[in-house]
Amino acid sequence: MVRNVAGEIRELEAEDFYLLSGVEHGMRFSKWVDRETLTEYARLDSEEVDHRIDRCERRGFIERKTMQYQGFRLTFEGYDALALHTLVERGTIEGFGAPLGVGKESDVYEVASYKSLALKYHREGYTNFREVQREREYTADRQHRSWLYTARKAAEGEYEALETVYPTVAVPRPIDHNRHAIVMEKLEGVELSRASLPDEQAVGVLDLILDELASAYEKGYVHADMSEYNVAVSEDGVTIFDWPQAVPTDHQNADEFLERDVSNLVSYFRRKYPNQIDVQDTASIARALCDGTFESVDDYQ
Repeated sequence: MVRNVAGEIRELEAEDFYLLSGVEHGMRFSKWVDRETLTEYARLDSEEVDHRIDRCERRGFIERKTMQYQGFRLTFEGYDALALHTLVERGTIEGFGAPLGVGKESDVYEVASYKSLALKYHREGYTNFREVQREREYTADRQHRSWLYTARKAAEGEYEALETVYPTVAVPRPIDHNRHAIVMEKLEGVELSRASLPDEQAVGVLDLILDELASAYEKGYVHADMSEYNVAVSEDGVTIFDWPQAVPTDHQNADEFLERDVSNLVSYFRRKYPNQIDVQDTASIARALCDGTFESVDDYQ
């Protein structure tokens, strides 16, 4: 788990962020940034660079490696510090709270603003970078790839999808983003995987989720990673979250991804509520979502 750096960025000075930004810039071109290039990238003189390296390395924001040259790179803590600093400078975030959720590909914290919000750090590539490289399209055309680039592109893709489908689709309202971090409204309700629905509500809740997927398709997006772990259920309805793998509907595999999303959801409901859900033909439901004719899973039982 990447540690929370919110309390530490108060100790940093402007020149520390210049140094971190310089390392970030250099990582666009190589995995390890040559010490000799940092005066240019950070726009600091050589003595100041050495001083800032010591301060940032001591706090675990950068790490070094001695090769044919002295190389440096950001840690995820350093990248978090850059994103958080920018969001604070913009006035998007005024305070930092407790963790809301820690997963394989993201960490989510409560933050204070005009109201309580959620800050999501993308972690794609942190522990499974090779797998992400194979699976995620935004890494496919990069000769030099890094977890930094992968996480940032995931956040950009998710934020763009949220901005496009909100408020037509029940998703967390996107507020702001920077680098690999997204600020959004907090989720209400409980994750579908942990919810125990009365049997008589199973069909209705599944219909609500599928209606949201139909609305997203109409707005131009397929979620492409649907499961019981990215739907929240509350008294007010359902909310669909985690959109970093979303694809536009003109993507060559969009309809295939939609059918997979439908199959995942129906399979979950069929396992958990076998007396209520007995749908086998998920392909027909997916086609109905595409053409706007879907009404209820009851029509396919």
